[in-house]
Amino acid sequence: MSDLIKPWILLEEEDISPSAWYPLRKHKVQLPNGLVVDDYFLSPLGDVVQVLAITPDNHVVLTRQYKHGIGEILLELPGGMQQKDKTLLQSAVAELEEECGIKAAEEDLKYICKFAINPTKLRQTTYGYILFNAQFNSTQRFDITENIEVITLPAPEVLRLVDEGTIWVTDSMNLILMAARQYPDIFGR
Repeated sequence: MSDLIKPWILLEEEDISPSAWYPLRKHKVQLPNGLVVDDYFLSPLGDVVQVLAITPDNHVVLTRQYKHGIGEILLELPGGMQQKDKTLLQSAVAELEEECGIKAAEEDLKYICKFAINPTKLRQTTYGYILFNAQFNSTQRFDITENIEVITLPAPEVLRLVDEGTIWVTDSMNLILMAARQYPDIFGR
């Protein structure tokens, strides 16, 4: 790698968050060419965890819920924001139990990948994990804004739903596709 690309220099930062639900920062930055931009906005939403839970019969656990930002009911993998005072793995385990009623141990989750959805405007990385032999062994505990239907579908069908555009949430698509590359037998490849 060359040294041609340099990071921007942060000169000032102002918290202009409209609410606790959506943090927003106004940055004054200096670009490598010397230009100063005094109104660069970004959101430090925080990191996200997502779990591709596979049941003993190779079904994928999906959630179906309304997402207000886009105004649609979407099919995706369970997950959520990294929880306060919890590690990424602790958060992944907690989200899986809260959204789907699947209690798992941290050591049972295997890291698959990480990805940034919009690194231009969001300071947020999604960390994807896979869980094999997922069991519905607990009780769902939704956040106040959640109303979730849990669905299980055979792994090859889930991959087909990504291919045909039925599952189209970026982080869910990425995690499913990366898992299918790493575990092709589960997804019928």
